[in-house]
Amino acid sequence: MESDVVEMKLSEMNKETLMQFLADCKAEYAAFQAENLKLDMSRGKPSPQQLDLSMDLMDCLKREDYKAENGLDCRNYGVLDGIPEAKEFFAQMLGVDASETIIFGNSSLNAMYWAMSVAMTNGVMGGKPWGQLPKVKFLCPVPGYDRHFAISEFFGMEMINIPMDENGPDMDMIEKLVAEDESIKGVWCVPMYSNPGGVVYSDEVVKRFAALKPKAADFRIFWDNAYCMHHLVENPPVQANLLEEAKKAGNEDICYMFASTSKITFPGTGIAVMAASENNMKSLKKSLGFATISYDKINQLRHLRFFGNKFENMIEHMKKHKELIAPKFAIVENTLEKELSDLGIANWSDPLGGYFISFNQAGCAKRIVSLCKEAGVVLTGAGASFPYGVDPQDENIRLSPTFPTEEELQKAMNVFVCSAKLAAAEKALAE
Repeated sequence: MESDVVEMKLSEMNKETLMQFLADCKAEYAAFQAENLKLDMSRGKPSPQQLDLSMDLMDCLKREDYKAENGLDCRNYGVLDGIPEAKEFFAQMLGVDASETIIFGNSSLNAMYWAMSVAMTNGVMGGKPWGQLPKVKFLCPVPGYDRHFAISEFFGMEMINIPMDENGPDMDMIEKLVAEDESIKGVWCVPMYSNPGGVVYSDEVVKRFAALKPKAADFRIFWDNAYCMHHLVENPPVQANLLEEAKKAGNEDICYMFASTSKITFPGTGIAVMAASENNMKSLKKSLGFATISYDKINQLRHLRFFGNKFENMIEHMKKHKELIAPKFAIVENTLEKELSDLGIANWSDPLGGYFISFNQAGCAKRIVSLCKEAGVVLTGAGASFPYGVDPQDENIRLSPTFPTEEELQKAMNVFVCSAKLAAAEKALAE
């Protein structure tokens, strides 16, 4: 239903025009409610069509194909950190040497949790266990990934919000804080297509991270490069390599890097990789031996066979993902532009890759999410992109376009923009 009110900035509408605008929004919203919709945009999951791209994983191993290149029987115990060819292959995701990697199971989040847990119980490279300290603080660029923040909260850490701009986190703030406060032990980062803002950290930001001089010798950058392969454009940005830059700065022990195939093949049975300096790896592997005897080496072989042991084939595989999801991102962005740009009530990201679009409408996020839910559209909770679930401005909403069909996504976005208009009008009249 089209509004009868001529589009203009909401702030320029007089009370009578605003009330008519609200009435039109309510009528449109009631029509959506009458449809009894059940649509879900709550998590960044691959669609069934994306999962279909990897179905050859199911039978790419022959019965006799169970040995690694060095003759190791992958059906049995052994090889804590991954078979050599898997380390060689997945090291390329993070731009590191195979000797600097550990190959995990399907979840990089599990690897991050494990690394954090080791720091809590046994310390970092011989340092005092974080769990024995009176206070541990962690820096959290916002808006950010809710599951990162959940890990820090689970371990009882104090989280500090770090604002972001188009180049990445506020490095002036980070440099000052870590130099002054020994209780700050790390920072969460999603450097390529950040979750949810889609920010690509600039080379300057990467280099400043690499050259940090924290007061805490056991400070670590948790560098979650979850979307390093997930491009939406033909000529994607190329980012400076954190570990490489840290080596140049004589600071190679400062970072842990992570990636996975969770949104490349099957999230439920993928491969995760962690990379760090030789010193970090030597220390971490001592702890890893108490956590597992080995990860799934058959699955490592399976992925290598699926990609023909050629990293270039993974790059081509990701182009197939792009063909499926780029039109969905276009649906979201086009709908937001068409319905909301003239009103001047919100702003949103225009990412070059990743899995999310970050939407901001000051003072309205909770109301929009609630309205959508009441009309049958489930979104990620308002505030999820901030530590403790508290968005100081009540403005950010993470939109996840990938899972629904294009038809479902368009319907969900129609509900969303109607809810955004309704919330804005209510707020304007209340003021």
